[in-house]
Formats: sequence, structure tokens, C-alpha cells
Amino acid sequence: MNAKPLIPRERAERDIQEALDWYLLEAGAHVALGFIDALEQAYEHIARFPATGSPRYAHELELPGLRSWTLKRYPYIVFYLEREDCIDIWRVLHSRRDIPAWLRAQPH
Repeated sequence: MNAKPLIPRERAERDIQEALDWYLLEAGAHVALGFIDALEQAYEHIARFPATGSPRYAHELELPGLRSWTLKRYPYIVFYLEREDCIDIWRVLHSRRDIPAWLRAQPH
């Protein structure tokens, strides 16, 4: 199966930078590098198998096609839409946030 290219939105990139900044400050470089590794693994999986992400928030927010994938060993969730030619990465949010509120704030 061919992997689709991932296109992170600007807000997803900021989410990742904020998480990295926090890990570097509070937990150190080793933990921050682990976060990047977990994110890369999640991205690789999503690129190859986008349909395996959970549609839970798609139903809750009435956003058809929205899927999510949780990082291993880190409390972050990648939110994305599968497009015909790419994967549109919307957000990368901490799982303890009010996910529906954060996603509703996302410009469409």
C-alpha cells in the first residue's frame, strides 16, 4: 500500500512546537526526542493506513471524515482528514484538553 503525503496545517505545527517546548523545559531533551519519535511513528502509520484512525470526534463534532490517532507513550492525539491525494493534519492535541472545544476553534 502506498503512503500518502502528510500536510500539517500551521496550527498542527504550532501544537507540536508547544509540546516540544514543554518537554524540553520540563522533562529534558531525551523525552522531547522520544515525543518526536512517537509522532514520526504515528505519521508513518497514518500515511499508510489512514482509515484505521478513530472516527469518534467526527460524529461528536459533525465533521465527516475526521479521524484521530493516539501517540504511543505520549498523551497526544493527531487529528486528520484523508483527502484524495494527501492526509490533512489538523491538530496534535494533548489528550487531557477539551478536544471538542479545541477542534471547534479550528478554522475550516
